[in-house]
Amino acid sequence: MKKYITTFVLATTMLLASCESLVSNMNDDLNNPTDAPAELMFTGVELAVASVHEGYNSLLSSIWSGYYFGYDRQWADFHVYNVAGSYFDGMWSSSYYGIHRNARLLLAKIEPQGIKVLAGMTKVLMAHNMGTMTALYGDIPFSQAAQLEEFPNAKYDSQVDVYKGVQTLLDEAIKDLETGVGVPRAGTDVLLGGDPKKWIEVAYTLKARFYTDTKEYALAATAAAKGVSRAANSMYMPHGTILNQNQNFIYSFLAVSRIGDAAAATKTGEPCYLVKLTDPTLTATYRGNAKTDETARFNFYFLRQGVNVPNRIEPNTQKRATQVGFMSVDAAFPLVTFQENKLTQAEMAIRAGNFANALTFLNEHRAFLNTGGGYINSVTAANFTYKYLPYEENDFEAGGIENADKIAKNDALLREILEERYVTFYCQTIGWNDERRNRASAVGIKLTPNAGTRLPSRFIYSQNEINGNPLAPKPVPGVFDAMAIYK
Repeated sequence: MKKYITTFVLATTMLLASCESLVSNMNDDLNNPTDAPAELMFTGVELAVASVHEGYNSLLSSIWSGYYFGYDRQWADFHVYNVAGSYFDGMWSSSYYGIHRNARLLLAKIEPQGIKVLAGMTKVLMAHNMGTMTALYGDIPFSQAAQLEEFPNAKYDSQVDVYKGVQTLLDEAIKDLETGVGVPRAGTDVLLGGDPKKWIEVAYTLKARFYTDTKEYALAATAAAKGVSRAANSMYMPHGTILNQNQNFIYSFLAVSRIGDAAAATKTGEPCYLVKLTDPTLTATYRGNAKTDETARFNFYFLRQGVNVPNRIEPNTQKRATQVGFMSVDAAFPLVTFQENKLTQAEMAIRAGNFANALTFLNEHRAFLNTGGGYINSVTAANFTYKYLPYEENDFEAGGIENADKIAKNDALLREILEERYVTFYCQTIGWNDERRNRASAVGIKLTPNAGTRLPSRFIYSQNEINGNPLAPKPVPGVFDAMAIYK
């Protein structure tokens, strides 16, 4: 990413310096360019995606999802749901200025020129961003957002309307991408290499994700049928090893700037929920069985003997000869994946009452894991055992290996799918979306509050937004106030 940032600065400086003489426009500040080539603007929007989807949003939702614990300093407060609006200022700014406003400026530049594919790619990123924001915060500015000249104080749209608007934006993106006109130059798109077909599949998987959030399950199934069809079409944020430039965001936080602030076990040794499911030594809670061995995935996600929090299980930020972690310095971060799409197909099928199709989709996901794919990288897979054999119908019958408590067969399969989604979506905000969506259901991930008797339901609004926008909701919703889609 350093290459792209350097190129951006160089290009914009050259653009603004190309004047009629050496002394014309001498009052222009070349350190603050007002315009840039569209393709460099797009790359900048992509880079902003990292701060939104794997930054603070990921860190806090992971603590509230049972993926790991807030262990020290202010993160120990976050662990017990003690947050203030000022903590969300950075993420709010990254979403609305880093992505949304810059994307709108980019569209204003390229849409009149008929550069359709690049416009479609931009709209996918906007939809991904706004869909994530409404899932976390509820009602948010959307229809008037990032239009400062016309709407200096943007109104708040209802969460239901934002989701509808995001779906419309994705439909527009797909139409643009299908034209094949305006494919960006090589090197512009750091996520999918500028391939319109991959972007179309990602758009459909996002449609399925957001229909799943709103429990429009039939629509989610239809969208997922056109979603990410193979692992090579998944969208990951690439990273490098340069400090303060291109490192994995979670690594930078947990292993560089806030060492010791997160662990996967409390100070009394109580493991987090995900550790309980995936640690083979915890036989009472381990989800493995004769067909499932989670050893490699556990060692991809966690260090049994932490280095940032010594003598404690912690999120794996290490890059060792035999064990490379999910959060290692240059680990790519999952944004929209084949795994997500396949598990969405599985969940939608069982919710529609189609056991056979649901089992097929789940087994297709497991077959991918059984190749060492997904979250088990080649180094970890080569040094730790794993196994994901196909399940059969009788495994979910009363008394089967996935139904020891003898619940209804379809419920047993749904439970397994939701649990697999939870494990697969490690450190992604969609893991918390799933937990909240199924909180009142008979099956699903059932967390115990870190403190008190209630689980959190939402992020709270940025303090800067509350102070600066008179249209912000009053009274301001709190952490435990239910969202419209989950009521």
